[in-house]
Amino acid sequence: MISKTTIDKVFDISRVEEVIGDYVQLKKSGSNFKGLSPFTEERSPSFMVSPVKQIWKDFSSGKGGNVVAFLMEHEHYTYPEAIKHLAKRYNIEIEETEQSSEEKEKASERESMYLVNEFAKTFFVNQMLHTDEGKSVGLSYFKNRGFTSETIEKFDLGYSPDEWQAFTDKALAKAYKLEFLERTGLAIVKGEKRFDRFKGRVMFPIHSMSGRVLGFGGRILTNDKKQAKYLNSPESEVYHKSKVLYGLYQAKQAIAKADNCYLVEGYTDVIQFNQTGIENVVASSGTALTPEQIRLISRLTNNVTVLFDGDAAGLRASIRGIDLILEQGMNVKVCLFPEGEDPDSFAKANSQEDLQAYLDKNAQDFIRFKASLLLEDAEKDPVKKAEVVRDIVNSISKIPDQITQEIYIQTSSNLLDVSEDVLFSTLAQILAKDRKEAGRGTRRKPLEVVKETTESPVSKVDHQYVLERSIIQLLLRYGDQTAVFIDFDFDFEEDTHVEVKREYVVFEKIFIELQEDEVEFSNPVFKDLYEQIIEVFAKDGNLKVDTFVNHLKPELAQEVTSILMENEKNQLHDWKRQEIFVIDKSVLDPREVMETILNLRRYLIRKKVQDLSEVIRDQKEEVDIELMRETMEYNGLEVLISNKLNRVL
Repeated sequence: MISKTTIDKVFDISRVEEVIGDYVQLKKSGSNFKGLSPFTEERSPSFMVSPVKQIWKDFSSGKGGNVVAFLMEHEHYTYPEAIKHLAKRYNIEIEETEQSSEEKEKASERESMYLVNEFAKTFFVNQMLHTDEGKSVGLSYFKNRGFTSETIEKFDLGYSPDEWQAFTDKALAKAYKLEFLERTGLAIVKGEKRFDRFKGRVMFPIHSMSGRVLGFGGRILTNDKKQAKYLNSPESEVYHKSKVLYGLYQAKQAIAKADNCYLVEGYTDVIQFNQTGIENVVASSGTALTPEQIRLISRLTNNVTVLFDGDAAGLRASIRGIDLILEQGMNVKVCLFPEGEDPDSFAKANSQEDLQAYLDKNAQDFIRFKASLLLEDAEKDPVKKAEVVRDIVNSISKIPDQITQEIYIQTSSNLLDVSEDVLFSTLAQILAKDRKEAGRGTRRKPLEVVKETTESPVSKVDHQYVLERSIIQLLLRYGDQTAVFIDFDFDFEEDTHVEVKREYVVFEKIFIELQEDEVEFSNPVFKDLYEQIIEVFAKDGNLKVDTFVNHLKPELAQEVTSILMENEKNQLHDWKRQEIFVIDKSVLDPREVMETILNLRRYLIRKKVQDLSEVIRDQKEEVDIELMRETMEYNGLEVLISNKLNRVL
């Protein structure tokens, strides 16, 4: 594990505007920077970065946080990966916490395998670009496929010399251990002999989502029928083909931005699509699609479009993967290319605009696609048609969401010319059989069609949520500032409340007022934030936003960022130019603090009165006098607070 010292150093040295500036074109806007959202398609900038607070906020998507949160959102790094990326960027040495000897050895072995793979990638690239054999064989192959130098560099394409030990000997000469060359599958060891696995092949490195080289795919360029056309790295501690998608590292940003992933079969399909300009595409690399691969996509989008070539022979087997995607609760569309075309050839022959237009026009719902495919041979055969219907309903049964199931049943009824009742009955049979096979005894309620209602629900403002959020905002913005507040002391001689001006630190004033009335936050996020903020102020006397945010849970950090960057949103609209003057939230107004506290008090008292009144109404026979008296006291308090509010304002 990365030590806390390293993490603190990363946060201290990293600059959010510098890191985000690598991905977003930022322009100065007052004390902040603004730019176009990297998460949505927009023409007017709604993305704000605060160098002072070291946070960012994207008002179009609602995302926000610190520099690590940005890398996790944009690059889809894990937390440790984001820390390591920043450490590398700012030349910070990573310290690891104490591990057992076994853990250290295992981590060291995995790291050694990553280093071997990285060396191999560089070796294959250099062989292709800087040797006569590499240029004439490897580079010419990729150029003949139509790949540009930029595309070749983007995917780290290379060439393994047509020699038995060229790579292995070079790696050993560079002090890489034969053990790790063998465990990664780059070298084959038989007794005293060792051979290059990928001899005489063009090379396709396979990356993890964070960009580390996990393994390789190699394509032979001769017509030797004794050798496999494509050869992949064997399974290892770092490469599990069922958990990897080719091109995901290069495609992850485009997938998240487009909110859709195109799924193809081969390496060159991915590369050709990229070169055409459509980058949100990945490949299962010729292996059967697995749940682990689908879950990788689901981290980026809930929408998958499966692309099939015009070869009908292999199509029926390929569509089995659709059920796996449905089981993960994802939305699936299917697009079929014209006969004789595959994603590679079709992308090569068309411009980006024409290719995108074809995909948009021909991508169809998986139900329609499956029905049109399977009904071709079954239309005149009742038995075969019944099998098709059951096959389609079986796919629908894989969908975990019951409402989506019902909608697809209704669509299938019209498409297959079979009644909804029959389809629902078939679905219930399949689900019952699945439950029985899985050993689950719980019965599922029969499906019911949800009827539309003409009544539109009235959305109510949650006043307590708004007020609690306002208190958190006041603490974050002005918590350590001192101001003069108006208090109301009771004058026993005059039997009335009189104004008294006293000086307080804002966080102390808020704490005293809420403590006096024993007010507790109802929202768990605000409750957690309030306790942590007060603890920091009580301990340090101030709160450094950048440090505070860095140590919060993601959901708390997200809320803090939204609160702090709310005022910056006004800069996006340039209200002053339109002669609309927004209140400057950077300046403390003690009246706002007292108004918020008093309004929260009044809301809670009003709620208490309503609860007591309901109890009194339910007492049909004898009314509880004590309850009546308590209700009147609360009513009196509400009047008193209303008077105070009028005087504060």
